[in-house]
Amino acid sequence: MIERDSRLWAPWTLFVGVFVGITGVAASVVLMQTFAAVLAGLGVELSVTTLLVVTLFLGQYAAFGGIALLYLRLRGLDRDYVGVRSPSLRDLAVAVGGWLGALGVVITAGTLIQATGATPANNQTAQLGANFPSLLLVLVPASFLVIGPCEELLFRGIVQRRFREAFPSAAAVVLGAALFAAIHFMALTGGAEARLTTIAILFFPSLVFGAAYEYTGNVLVPAFIHGAYNATLFALLYVAVKFAGIQPSSVVGVVV
Repeated sequence: MIERDSRLWAPWTLFVGVFVGITGVAASVVLMQTFAAVLAGLGVELSVTTLLVVTLFLGQYAAFGGIALLYLRLRGLDRDYVGVRSPSLRDLAVAVGGWLGALGVVITAGTLIQATGATPANNQTAQLGANFPSLLLVLVPASFLVIGPCEELLFRGIVQRRFREAFPSAAAVVLGAALFAAIHFMALTGGAEARLTTIAILFFPSLVFGAAYEYTGNVLVPAFIHGAYNATLFALLYVAVKFAGIQPSSVVGVVV
């Protein structure tokens, strides 16, 4: 359980948390665009798989991981702040339950929201995988090794943890989930209404990630849940595209 420090000024804490999250996303965009510009300037063409691996490294490890480590360094903190430790049996139980829960809530939320006639947007990475199915076989392990750990380190271990210093647990989880879902706006394709529909759906699995972190205080737990959640969706998309010849937007749109 993460402790609250009521001495901190809530508006400043909120500003810092949002600023750190947005900075991580901005750093990711800058690094990937710079890399693309360098390749174009050199006239170098990489395979789709190589390009995906490099952009994952730059956008996740270098950007999200780098901003998280910079934050810790500037505040003189270590990994104990974010909660990095070997998982206990309780942590493992929460991780498995959270994975199933995240899938359950996103299916429920997606069904209810789409019943209103709203159409969700597509996730660019998942759409790329739908167009090149072999990439999905890379994205499945990358979900566990790169996407889940890096995004949870920044948005739960740093951002939500920062919110928790001045807000009650429920508020910190909700604020962190809202910010995490909102930053996917740039990763989606389609009109603003479709993107906002998808963000509304993504908010619910994000709540599961945040609640698991708040309950266990171990960032490895939401990292696993997030990784398993994405890996499951990528695997389902691979089966749908490769063997059924379809591209289900309900899967493509809810990858986080």
